[in-house]
Amino acid sequence: MDPNYTWPPLGQAWTDLPESTRTAMVTTGAAAWEKIFHGRATYNKQWRLARPPVFTADAFGELNEVCDRIAQLILEACRRRARTAGELQRLLDVPEGETQLLDPDEELHEGLLAAYRPDVLFSGGVPCIVEYNIDSSLGGGFDADTVIQRYAELYRAHGLLDGARPAPSLLDQRFAAIRDTLGLPDGARVALLMDFEADYPGLDDPETFIRILSPLIDQARPFGIDLVIAPVATAGLDEQSRLVVGGAPVDALFRLFVPNRVTPSPGLDAVAGALAAGTLPMFVSSAAWLLSNKLNYAWLWDDLDLLPEADRTLIRRYVPHTVALTADQLDRALAEQADLVAKPAGGSAGHGVLIGREMTAVAWADGVRAAIAEGGNILQRYHEADRVAMDFVQIETGETVTADVPYSLAPYLFGRTGSGALARVGYPGCDEVLNLARGVLLTGILLTD
Repeated sequence: MDPNYTWPPLGQAWTDLPESTRTAMVTTGAAAWEKIFHGRATYNKQWRLARPPVFTADAFGELNEVCDRIAQLILEACRRRARTAGELQRLLDVPEGETQLLDPDEELHEGLLAAYRPDVLFSGGVPCIVEYNIDSSLGGGFDADTVIQRYAELYRAHGLLDGARPAPSLLDQRFAAIRDTLGLPDGARVALLMDFEADYPGLDDPETFIRILSPLIDQARPFGIDLVIAPVATAGLDEQSRLVVGGAPVDALFRLFVPNRVTPSPGLDAVAGALAAGTLPMFVSSAAWLLSNKLNYAWLWDDLDLLPEADRTLIRRYVPHTVALTADQLDRALAEQADLVAKPAGGSAGHGVLIGREMTAVAWADGVRAAIAEGGNILQRYHEADRVAMDFVQIETGETVTADVPYSLAPYLFGRTGSGALARVGYPGCDEVLNLARGVLLTGILLTD
């Protein structure tokens, strides 16, 4: 990892491909968009991507190393302030009981970094890691992996992958991390539990959604995992306090529900019972979710003087300046409106985010004051996302359109090992907030040498 690494221009890996290859990729991708995105999550009814983003393998590897180190620094900042999950919960002012399945006596340990996905914007040509998702319940992975593998199959069939390849499978790396982190024996029965009351496209039809996810069962098998997929609400306990899913006990749990938004149910109570009895290894502990709290970003900046110069350089270069949004920040927030963003420290999916430059002075002032009164918010330096040319298909007409759009990149690291990434790509006429609820398009990425 080089703290002063020179990042290539965001669209360069694409434009470095031969023009004939680029033209053919867009043409074949536009013709096959229905197959490529079949069953994938989106709220967008107008646009689909005609091709995925492309990065150099060197730049993507460097980004993974930067993200890994900053995740370690977040954990270290938390451990300087708290020894246990309960102490950290109180410091973050997270209400007791809000984070389900949390053991307040669990010590903060390196194993909490078994799974994470930072959200990265490129701003001024440099990655800006606007937030960290540290948990097993990382959305978008199935969509990213599936879409990029479908693109790769299409391009391979047309002889278009010379010099390009899909990023490594994040789903494979996650299964490897589940096996290795939990020390599972070969053939272990592992439950993948989801909350089908959550707000995500397709969850209103659990039977169809589980059928769409069923290829994961075959994908898990080479890693020695016998995967069973089910709603968390259907779980139960046997007389030995083992978790029962699909009619039989399981050896471990892959938790794919968010611990502060999961719907209460007897199944969730069963998971809690098995954890309390010590019969259920879980990937990952709910304590990891606390590391995602954005107040940790403010702690990184508070602790700069305690860190080696290389780490200070990483934070200054890649982490937007962040402070807790308290009453003493009001004057600065009002004076620097165009350069600031206010966010709920424990929020996600863009909910409650205030972007100063997109609001009137009155609306911004009212929003900031309300956020201060409510508590639990941060004030972060605004970084405008670079725009890059991408190619789209208009669903209604089949027309191919090229437009300069923002996008964010979310690399997945499991077991501290880089794999694939989720690209959230804007579309013609989109705004700056890039999340699923606002119609962004999800894909994986191609890498070049």
